[in-house]
Amino acid sequence: MSTSKDHNPLEHFQKWFHEVDISHPEDEANAMLLSTIGIDGFPKSRIVLLKRFTWEGFIFFTNYNSEKGKAITQNNNVSIAFNWVAAKREVLITGNAEKILENLSKGYFESRPEGSKLSAWASQQSEVIPSRKVLENSLEYYETKFKNQSIPKPAHWGGYIIKPNTMEFIEHDPLVGFGRSTKYMLQPDYSWLKRIKFIS
Repeated sequence: MSTSKDHNPLEHFQKWFHEVDISHPEDEANAMLLSTIGIDGFPKSRIVLLKRFTWEGFIFFTNYNSEKGKAITQNNNVSIAFNWVAAKREVLITGNAEKILENLSKGYFESRPEGSKLSAWASQQSEVIPSRKVLENSLEYYETKFKNQSIPKPAHWGGYIIKPNTMEFIEHDPLVGFGRSTKYMLQPDYSWLKRIKFIS
């Protein structure tokens, strides 16, 4: 195992992401497993889509009133995982989730298809509904409400950025029976400590 100070791991992620996206499209590079600490105290995991990544972190969008949104409000410690099976690579990340600026959420919302915009209004995530008809009626209501006009972003919908404090890159090599882990850990001075080790 070796340890050293190194560059920002977002460069490492950018390189891997583009390699997987181009060479292994079947891996759906932007699909990530988001884990939060639920309001009941237990971890909860679900697949969400990475919409953007910057030098600060990883951005996804959701209903703020969803189960994950409520969990983040209570405890913003989260983890995300990318499992690129065909590429034999994994990325494991821990960090803190924060809402992005409202104007950034509005900008992304405006780029969405009309159906997705209406769904953001009609869907009450994590709420029990009596029947599918209730959801269909809600969708019809908002179709009528916003007919022939631009659809505004709901106040309960927007983006989060996950700012990482650890990032681990794992490469699997089944031919030799072991893999390589490169882990970056954020230090108090905001530099990154890099540790490399071989794993079975």
